[in-house]
Amino acid sequence: MTSGWRGLGHAFLGACLAAAAFAAQAGELRRVGVTLSDLGNPFFVEIARSVEATARRLGGRSVTVSVMSSAYDLERQITQIDGFIAQKVDLIILNAADPVAIEPAVRRARAAGIKVIAVDVAARGADLTVTTDNRQAGRLACTAMARHLGGKGNVVIVNGVSVSAVVDRVAGCREALKAFPQITLLSWDRNSGGSRIGGVARMADLLAAYPRIDGVFAINDPVAEGADQAARMAARGSVAIYGVDGSPGVIERLRDPESRLQGTAAQEPRLMAQIAVEEGVRMLQGKSAPRPMILLPASMVTRDNVAQYKGWAPD
Repeated sequence: MTSGWRGLGHAFLGACLAAAAFAAQAGELRRVGVTLSDLGNPFFVEIARSVEATARRLGGRSVTVSVMSSAYDLERQITQIDGFIAQKVDLIILNAADPVAIEPAVRRARAAGIKVIAVDVAARGADLTVTTDNRQAGRLACTAMARHLGGKGNVVIVNGVSVSAVVDRVAGCREALKAFPQITLLSWDRNSGGSRIGGVARMADLLAAYPRIDGVFAINDPVAEGADQAARMAARGSVAIYGVDGSPGVIERLRDPESRLQGTAAQEPRLMAQIAVEEGVRMLQGKSAPRPMILLPASMVTRDNVAQYKGWAPD
């Protein structure tokens, strides 16, 4: 189940390592600035940890890594990037609150000689984006949901912030559902904000609006957990919920017979962050990005194969 996904990611990483002959000398990478959308989300916490571990592996124990949360606030994130410029960081790892409006701040950083690597979502003007193939993740989750429902029923999408990762997941889901003509998509545009609290609120709204909901696609695992909580509170026991991330909380719920969660399209945040830092170091050494965007494959984890899932822990 996960071996092909990890194998592809690690094969790519091995090729990068071999081609670049990584041997970063202490002092080449001195300061790294990290600005992520939501440090209450385990996915972003894992990215932050991996950035720090990789930066210190490549640059030595003296490397300074500053991690901040934008809370999806564009102005806050712009201020954070300007602060990183003032600190003269060498590398910025960016999870953009707004992938288009962030461009002027990104260009200021690059003009100051700082390499900017976008993770999870694309950011206009960045040197490189490293992300999951989110369209594939949406297709995987919604194909699994439709098959679980026997190809018929009423489903909803609990949407989120309009960034590339979320937009692509929803597009992939809707593409997948077209192959199941007896599946009715009742709603797809309610914004949860990408949080568990938002998932509870939007799912409660949907449950009140529609007397029968058979399946739910949530744009990430915190939203899926919120949708599960709302369904339990409403005593709607037949709802099958699917998310994206492969987070520890959802994996635990996939093992719980009382949970309505049935699957998650798992990402690899540690590998994503690792590649982002390593490619940033390559650029600091004068090398070019291999391509504008590096896509990592997702892998479907369900109740049937959760026992084989290795999770986000390093190998």
